[in-house]
Amino acid sequence: MAVSSREAVIESEFLWGRHNETVVNELCVDSAIASETFRFIPPYKMHEHGSVENGFNWADGDIVYKELHTVLNEAVASFAHLYAYVISKCTFFAGPNGRPILNLQDVNCPPPDSFNHEHWCTLPCHRFPKYSWAT
Repeated sequence: MAVSSREAVIESEFLWGRHNETVVNELCVDSAIASETFRFIPPYKMHEHGSVENGFNWADGDIVYKELHTVLNEAVASFAHLYAYVISKCTFFAGPNGRPILNLQDVNCPPPDSFNHEHWCTLPCHRFPKYSWAT
């Protein structure tokens, strides 16, 4: 069986939970041929709009949070090489799927906020120009 040479970047936006744990609000798996975005319902009762500072809205979620690892595993299954930006995200995403996630910082990739964004959310609760969504 031939191994696919396709590569994908995993990105996420998250909030801090009750116990300072990472709680993923949005997950994006992006490749040269496709982009998939997944929005999660909070794992427990949280303020509907998350944090005033970043504008993340839990009301946007439609996937049960306990499915995060299943969704991630299925979304990256066909990719041979996976990347994320910053070591903490590489470690977080490598745990559930057992595959190495390479750090984009190690190959001198500029930070995500240095790119010009092509898409913006225009909903009133998401108008926070200095923040970007995972997509």
